[in-house]
Amino acid sequence: MTHTDEAQQVYKACTRFLTQHYPRTPQQVLRELAETTDPDIEVDRYGQGEIINRFEAEVAALLGKEAAVFMPSGTMCQQIALRIWCERRGTSTVVFHPTSHLEIHEQKAYERLHGLHAILAGSPDRLLTLKDLSAIAEPVGALLLELPQREIGGQLPTWEELNEVIDWALQRHIPTHLDGARLWETQPFYRREYAEIAGLFDTVYVSFYKILGGIAGSMLAGPADVIAEARVWQRRHGGNLIHLYPYVLSAQKGLREKLGRMEVYCAKAKEIAALLAGFPQIEIVPNPPHTNMMHVFLRGEQEKLLAAALEIAKETRVRLFQWLTPAVLPAYQKFELTVGDATLDLPNEEIESLFRMLFEKANR
Repeated sequence: MTHTDEAQQVYKACTRFLTQHYPRTPQQVLRELAETTDPDIEVDRYGQGEIINRFEAEVAALLGKEAAVFMPSGTMCQQIALRIWCERRGTSTVVFHPTSHLEIHEQKAYERLHGLHAILAGSPDRLLTLKDLSAIAEPVGALLLELPQREIGGQLPTWEELNEVIDWALQRHIPTHLDGARLWETQPFYRREYAEIAGLFDTVYVSFYKILGGIAGSMLAGPADVIAEARVWQRRHGGNLIHLYPYVLSAQKGLREKLGRMEVYCAKAKEIAALLAGFPQIEIVPNPPHTNMMHVFLRGEQEKLLAAALEIAKETRVRLFQWLTPAVLPAYQKFELTVGDATLDLPNEEIESLFRMLFEKANR
């Protein structure tokens, strides 16, 4: 058995977790869905049917939009939205942050599939600002903003800063699109209804498999005519599957069970950040967290920290982290901490004790 295989076995045996929700097997997920599904509901067919139409209407209302369409992935939602807005504006230029999912995780699909040209506005290490946008001189087909921005620790602009950016686009008649993959987590920060947050944007994408814990799936919401056109593009992308009901049922379940917990998740994140910031070997970004997410920077050698975390997992069956990413500062390693149901069950005192143990083991 290799070291990697051994580590996988150790982490598989863990029963408690610092980040996210508890892992579930496919059997557990499907059993729960079966137990909570109306036995008389009929399957959807190529995006139509009560099961999917009703859910689309529910999410559209939650986001304050005329219509919405369920799609298998957010990658599909966002490329389609930008394509539609750019064609209507008559220009192929889109603006988004350098760490946008479209830029770093989608193999340049916006360019290769849709012929769009991107202006990467702002610095990779901070939020996009009005000053960054003011430097753009050429015509723009659409502006994409991500709330919160995952790659910089889940940071959010203030409500005033967000409105300044939106006003820049409004004054130039530039459509705005929200990458709301983690929009659900922003409500405690802004203290506003989802419809008010989403109302700043012409179109909005939301995800159901992240904090909501769905199997997969996303939704694009906006004006009825845009969503009607998006359905055509969904078909062109091969996303109009004959049946989507497992994803829809799972998304519905996640929305029903977890949407009301965002306040608790975000409060726990602030508590964890406060106690971890007390360690001289730890930096938190942002501190305090803006949502239930933060980036944790650990001072030390990567291999020693990983070995220490593995040893803790073996002794306590608690998984702190499995991977570390080198930070810009060479003395630090980074991991993403997202508070979910599993995190809530770890007492703060124990978390503090586990990190104390981590550095003791790493520094032996």
